[in-house]
Amino acid sequence: MRRAVVIGAGGQIGRPVVAALARDGWEVTAASRGGLRDENWPAGVQTPRLDREDDAALGALIGDGCDLVVDLVAYGVRHARQLTGLAGRIGSAVVVSSVSVYEDGKGRGFDTMGEPDGLPRYPVPITEDQVTVPPGDATYSTRKVALERELLAAADRLPTTVLRPGAVHGPHSPLPRELYFVKRNLDGRRRRVLAFRGESVFHTSAARNIAELVRLAAGRPGSRVLNACDPRPPAVAEIGAAVDAVMGVETETVLLDGPAQTSVGRTPWSAELPVLCDMSAAERELGHRPVVSYPDSLPETVEWLTRRLSGQDWRAAFPTLARAYPDLFDYAAEDSWFAARRT
Repeated sequence: MRRAVVIGAGGQIGRPVVAALARDGWEVTAASRGGLRDENWPAGVQTPRLDREDDAALGALIGDGCDLVVDLVAYGVRHARQLTGLAGRIGSAVVVSSVSVYEDGKGRGFDTMGEPDGLPRYPVPITEDQVTVPPGDATYSTRKVALERELLAAADRLPTTVLRPGAVHGPHSPLPRELYFVKRNLDGRRRRVLAFRGESVFHTSAARNIAELVRLAAGRPGSRVLNACDPRPPAVAEIGAAVDAVMGVETETVLLDGPAQTSVGRTPWSAELPVLCDMSAAERELGHRPVVSYPDSLPETVEWLTRRLSGQDWRAAFPTLARAYPDLFDYAAEDSWFAARRT
């Protein structure tokens, strides 16, 4: 039986990845910091604890060898070299990167969005040969580029498929953008404001669709970079309407022609220009077909978010999201905006 080791198996992407590989006949070792076991995994899945920073522990986990390593938590040159240092014992690898590595060709990318004239103007759609930010240690994006380049340079020793997802969605997310609409509905907020007329598009990536790409890449080892996004990304207004439909509520939406008014109208997807990725390479090279659409994936996400919010403040439930978007639910500012609008 083919043996796969999944690093970071307890996270949002790791859970469906382990399930997909197990269904496909792999003997899976699902490693995570806490040794978590998901209820959807078969009994044969092994769940050891692993500190990703411990070289000796990672080497012991690989043991005499495995056919596949799936690394979902790798960043930077150091983690790449951990894997390439074990190349003689690993058949192939699949490593998750991010669409945030892309630059628009004029020095603008995800890292410059908050700067004057820093909004990237990407081609529509973005293909995998689009220029990236320089590698380095400064930011999430530069560390991901450094990771990618180090792994791809070792293609002769360790065939690696690098996957670049967009706005990942699904249960167990530390950064659940859908919370913006779910919490508002739970709080009884029946009016919302969306910047840029609700037309912002940040290409979504269902965790289950990423897992399917991992499964396909595992069966066709090679050195490649592939976008890992959904078939049809919804605009932010469509996301809100889809969440409303799942939750059975009706909401009035006010559309702003331009950007948010301070916090009013801002969402985790809001941007003036689209981030839309081309998925033809994954279809061409791996025969990829998405296993779920965005609307079809929403019910389980909404149900999970609702349970997580029960009895606790959203900042305690999702500290990563709260750090990224501290004013996500500034209802007082929104009420003042509506009051000023009436007068």
